[in-house]
Amino acid sequence: MLNRLEMLRLFCAAAESNSFKEAAARLGTSPQAITRAIKELEEVMGEVLFHRNTRGIQITEFGTQLAEHAREMVTGVDSLFRPSDSHSDRDFAGVVRITAPSTIGRRYLLRSLLPLLAQYPGIKLELSVTNLVTDVVDKKIDIGVRIGLPRDNRFVVRPVAKVDFYVVATPEFIEKWGRPRTPQDLSAVPTIELTDGNTGRIWPWYFSGGHQFTPGMPVLVTDDPEVECDAVLAGMGYGQLSNQLAEPHIRAGRLLTVLDDYQPEPWDLYVYRPQRGPVPARIRLVFDRIVEILSDPATFSHPAS
Repeated sequence: MLNRLEMLRLFCAAAESNSFKEAAARLGTSPQAITRAIKELEEVMGEVLFHRNTRGIQITEFGTQLAEHAREMVTGVDSLFRPSDSHSDRDFAGVVRITAPSTIGRRYLLRSLLPLLAQYPGIKLELSVTNLVTDVVDKKIDIGVRIGLPRDNRFVVRPVAKVDFYVVATPEFIEKWGRPRTPQDLSAVPTIELTDGNTGRIWPWYFSGGHQFTPGMPVLVTDDPEVECDAVLAGMGYGQLSNQLAEPHIRAGRLLTVLDDYQPEPWDLYVYRPQRGPVPARIRLVFDRIVEILSDPATFSHPAS
């Protein structure tokens, strides 16, 4: 039987996740461990904590109330072992290696981490801005950011935000080529395509219900989302862009959305780190700061629920 503190820790992770599998990924454990912990806690409390179905889990009203108290208890115990302000400058000195998608690395992380670097001048960042899936163990990466759940249970994972995708084009392009009514209509109009840098294949476009479609008239193929965005802004064709790239131009009227009824479900954005035993203070500090940055709707739109 699990000790009760660990049981509550696993329960809190499940309460903040959409599934036991997601909770397990966040903590670097197995879904079976989460399931056992929830079952034991339900037996101890004499109450059902989650409704389970094929679509996921739904916390009960009793579970919600318990989660509020449990978080306070777990946080209180964790604070006893958290590094105190008595750390010397040497504790925060050294290299922190980060990998992040190009748009997020350039537009959010670099600028937002500057105050932290000014406060802790001993920290040296190595920021790998890439859309490739990086082997964090071989490359000795300390912290990673990616869209989509990392499938390695050796990682400690935090979901931080939701990423929307829009099919967009300039008003002038839409006036010339017309507005598609279904995804299949995209086969007859110029499009900008993004390739998967790991495989070289063109990424399919995603639509509601998990449907995928690859348009048939690409006028430009690129592996860089920002080049894709620039091409769409230049009026070369339709593109499917993330909200971080598209929304400023949508608000300014430079781009218009189409196929709104087919918009796909948002993707999750995660911050993760390899689970390699005790974590140096500098890595924990930068990790927590990145989580804070990307969870803040004032900095990064669409925070995770």
